[in-house]
Amino acid sequence: MKVTFVGTTHHDVDALVQIRIEAMRESLEQIGRFDPQRARDRFLASFDPAFCRFILVDGACAGFVLARPVDDYLALDHLYIVPQHQGKGIGSAVLASVFADADARSMPVKVGALRGSASNRFYQRHGFLKIEEAEWDIYYVRDVRAPRLAQS
Repeated sequence: MKVTFVGTTHHDVDALVQIRIEAMRESLEQIGRFDPQRARDRFLASFDPAFCRFILVDGACAGFVLARPVDDYLALDHLYIVPQHQGKGIGSAVLASVFADADARSMPVKVGALRGSASNRFYQRHGFLKIEEAEWDIYYVRDVRAPRLAQS
């Protein structure tokens, strides 16, 4: 499996929103919060094509990631893998790239995950520690000094 990245532009917004909806639909439906317009609005509120990349696996689009520097940390605003590519180690490979960038900058990584989503276990398995809870989301940090965990 070869994971590569391709930059995005403002012209990719519809494709990116569709990926986000596909990846989150099941989790949002479980808590009664699935709303395509809200998904689009939330994405657009943090979209910056300078930091957003499509995730390609063997040349096929498997999702996207958006990680950007904010003050003294790297914000992992979006990491979505479409359902047919989930569970194959792609998210772990993407996190390894995000961690390498954060480590090179000596910055921790912060991320939020929908309460009840499998992504919470994923982030915890990769060294993120819970720092805050809100009504719908749980927030995590992975310190630059975090021990390296086995990628799975």
